[in-house]
Amino acid sequence: MVLDPSDITGLLQAWQAGDSDALERLTPLVYEELRRVARTKLRAERPGHVLQTTALVHEVYLRLVDIDRMTIESRTHFFALAGRLMRQILVDAARTRRRTKRGGDVVVVPLEDAGDWIVERPDIILDVDRLLTKLQAIDERQAQVVEMRYFGGMTEGEIADALGISERTVKRDWAMARAWLRKELSAS
Repeated sequence: MVLDPSDITGLLQAWQAGDSDALERLTPLVYEELRRVARTKLRAERPGHVLQTTALVHEVYLRLVDIDRMTIESRTHFFALAGRLMRQILVDAARTRRRTKRGGDVVVVPLEDAGDWIVERPDIILDVDRLLTKLQAIDERQAQVVEMRYFGGMTEGEIADALGISERTVKRDWAMARAWLRKELSAS
């Protein structure tokens, strides 16, 4: 099914205005896209990881339904928020795993579009989360670009739209943030 941004945006607005039927119509429109993003994120996890694609999507859905004080402005904003929630869920799972299994297995995680740069280390999700928090203090927009791209699976165009900047700026921020993350990860 092709996602029509205007349909999704309209349904999001109706849902936030109290139309419970809008949520039922919205769910099938975004479900497969959320599954695709979740599948991509979970490929980076070690085999036998507790979370599965469907469970991750359902957890995101449950957290989204609980958000009643936030205004979701558009399809892009919705998927950015979903990406942030996936990050939180994966970080929580990694923290739990680290508490229960000190050391754990080595996780192989490709950082999207990073070419041949593949990091092989345990607790990579926690490291990326820690570094994103550090990057946010240095350059908040670069941290947002990484979060939307890496955890949200968003394209440069979608990120540009969500942040109100040009795609060229997104590409530049992505390249700079990726280089900074490489440096920081190799130093730790």
